[in-house]
Amino acid sequence: MRPASESRLMEINDLTPAELRVWQAFPKGEAVDFRAAQDESAADGAGWGPQRTLRATVLRALLLDGPVVGGEVAALKVAGARITGALDLRYATVESVARLSQCRFDDVPDLSGAQLKYLNLSGSDLPGLAGARIRVDGGLRLAKCRFRGPVRLGGAQIAGALYLEDAEITAPEGTEDPVLQLHQVTVGEDLCASRLRTRGEVRFDGAAISGSLRLDEAELRHPVGRALHAEALSVGANVMCRRISVHGRIALRGARIPGLLDLLYSRLSNPGGTSMQASSCVIGELWLRKGPPIEGMLNLRRSQIEHLNLAPEMLPDQVRLLDLTYTSLTPHVPPEQRLPMLERDEDTFDPHGYEQLTAAYRRTGDDHAARLVQLAKQRRHRTTLPWYGRLWGHVQDATVGYGFRPMRALGWLLSLLAVGSVAFALHQPPALKADEAPHFNPVFYTLDLLLPVISFGQEPAFAPEGPQQALAYALVLLGWILATTVIAGVTRTVSRQ
Repeated sequence: MRPASESRLMEINDLTPAELRVWQAFPKGEAVDFRAAQDESAADGAGWGPQRTLRATVLRALLLDGPVVGGEVAALKVAGARITGALDLRYATVESVARLSQCRFDDVPDLSGAQLKYLNLSGSDLPGLAGARIRVDGGLRLAKCRFRGPVRLGGAQIAGALYLEDAEITAPEGTEDPVLQLHQVTVGEDLCASRLRTRGEVRFDGAAISGSLRLDEAELRHPVGRALHAEALSVGANVMCRRISVHGRIALRGARIPGLLDLLYSRLSNPGGTSMQASSCVIGELWLRKGPPIEGMLNLRRSQIEHLNLAPEMLPDQVRLLDLTYTSLTPHVPPEQRLPMLERDEDTFDPHGYEQLTAAYRRTGDDHAARLVQLAKQRRHRTTLPWYGRLWGHVQDATVGYGFRPMRALGWLLSLLAVGSVAFALHQPPALKADEAPHFNPVFYTLDLLLPVISFGQEPAFAPEGPQQALAYALVLLGWILATTVIAGVTRTVSRQ
């Protein structure tokens, strides 16, 4: 059996000049930069020659059992290299920092189940990444990487932050698996993916992020399915998606976002399907404004949102709001702009939606708008009733606006009073007992007919005939209808207070 020094000497003798340079830099943690220019792209790495080519087996040997120097911190720091062969660190424990930035990988690195201190692949070009159940004590940097195949990090545990800014992830035609797999991942800080570009499904379901998820200006495309699958996602702060562009379905069902879900200036498109499903979610604030109209259905059913910042002009033709609960609603716009969203839920009548909108207006002190919403609720409810219920509803609406337009009853009363007074003044009805009848007053006689409870002594003393009798019967009937609708409207109004 060879001594360790002899074995290591034979390994060094087998190295190429480029590999030897990296081997000698490793014990002191020195960086080795093979780039000819700082703005080189790793996408051109297939043409890099042997002077900047490293074998994956050599890098593996360094990370698992590389040389050490007393008083120094060993680290693998390489930039601008072409790495041939598969970097296999499955279930390995790596004690040193690994930074392989702006590198070209010919094969998919396999880090499944590995435990690392810190990994930085920023700016690299890779055919994919296998890292299911990886554990990283620090951060994982994949910013500006270009992946030509799926990135599999399901079940990963990252104590620090995960960086995917400006990364691009695609997959060959016919690939059915998600291109970015972060399901059940645990991130101790933020997950930063601003300007991320993907072609295929991004999977975040069951992920737990202690900080914020940042997807500002990201472009996610998967028109035939879910572009962002993040059901049961849990974040500690915010989900920032300002100016995001999503072509495909966003699935956020059951997500827990205590802070802000920011979709300002967003472009959401899934024509013919569901654009965003955020049902059964608990969200602190949802901002959905200043972008083009959503293409595809918006589903917010059974969600609880503290503050809903929703622009009516962004809503699509189909909206699902059944049992949606929110405390405040902005911007403050007339109810005529808010009510259509309550009428787009599969043509079903949802009284809860009207009550929520009414409460939102009342919190801002706009009682007039609140009454209009309640009136719209009664009119919508009327469409669900049988014919006789609809008929009575039309009567209540025409007379007193279901109690929310009480002055309309006074108008009806004055109009009927004027008609009756003129008619009976022109042709006074004969008295039943001429010697006992009071002096005839057409105004108070008409009031006696219209008001079912109050009596001025006129109506029982005179007996109209012919057309006047028909008019008297009509006034009595209309008086009872008017009184009944007023009482029903007042009762409904008082019950809302």
